[in-house]
Amino acid sequence: MINTKNITKKEMGELTIRYECAIIGGGIAGLQAAIQLGRYRHDVIVIDSRVSGRSNLCRCYHNVLGWPNGVSGQKLRDIGTEQAKELGVYFLDATVKRVNKNKDVFDIETESGNSYQAQRILFATGVKDRIPSFSNLIPCLGKSVYICPDCDGYEILNKKAIILGSGTPGANMALTLTNWSKDLIYVNHEQEPLEENKLEALNKQGITYYDKRIMQVFAQDGEFKGVELEGGKEIHANHGFVAFGGNEVKSELAEQLGVELHKNKHILVNPRTQMTSVENVWAAGDVVVHSEQMTIAMGDGMQAAIWIHKTLN
Repeated sequence: MINTKNITKKEMGELTIRYECAIIGGGIAGLQAAIQLGRYRHDVIVIDSRVSGRSNLCRCYHNVLGWPNGVSGQKLRDIGTEQAKELGVYFLDATVKRVNKNKDVFDIETESGNSYQAQRILFATGVKDRIPSFSNLIPCLGKSVYICPDCDGYEILNKKAIILGSGTPGANMALTLTNWSKDLIYVNHEQEPLEENKLEALNKQGITYYDKRIMQVFAQDGEFKGVELEGGKEIHANHGFVAFGGNEVKSELAEQLGVELHKNKHILVNPRTQMTSVENVWAAGDVVVHSEQMTIAMGDGMQAAIWIHKTLN
């Protein structure tokens, strides 16, 4: 429950609620932080558009302790949201447009024009993967089509798989997957040029290579079945990986505050505290520089919450 002492007046006479902490992003990292901060009895708001996060899309995580048969990102989000709400955390379905530092607080403006204030900010804004626009591919994500070999390479153990990719990122994915399967096909959908050494590596590993566009994806009830290439050739397999590169790192709001970023746009943080280069601004999850894993995101969120609490306390 929000403490009424935190309600302040703006010049226009509108009400602005000041929270102790605003978490921007309601995925796995943001929710874990919200739960811990709620247990510390802090006034917390989670602002999330609930649209493009990885955990919205993944139908099944397979490498998580306690879920040997897998668990969907949406189920974890639903459970985590209810758990945080029971602890008094407030959730706002909105997209943040701008964040500014105003003396000892941060002003947060949403695209709808509403404003909020917070003493601490946690960015858990994640990464948006570049996925080709085949509508029947999305229901397969996490079930029979994957984006992360560390998470799901094991799912194709000794099985046939198609890599839907672009240039070098797709080739690298195919080569990485040889740890689990020798029956691999790489389709360079965007027909980006490959360096000679990559072609040689693919050939050496026995990976079939097609430099052709994908015309359609075959899938049924979330189960991948294969693809049709330009020219009419059909390739059938029950598993696929997506590797197009150029994923969007959602760090633009942090950049507005002058937070230091890595060259690939991921946010740099203190590995002990998860605080960024800007005082009272934290970051957690896939938007941070590290291996992009759901379980790491959860740990990041917990670590950030602990240190946010220490500064508020």
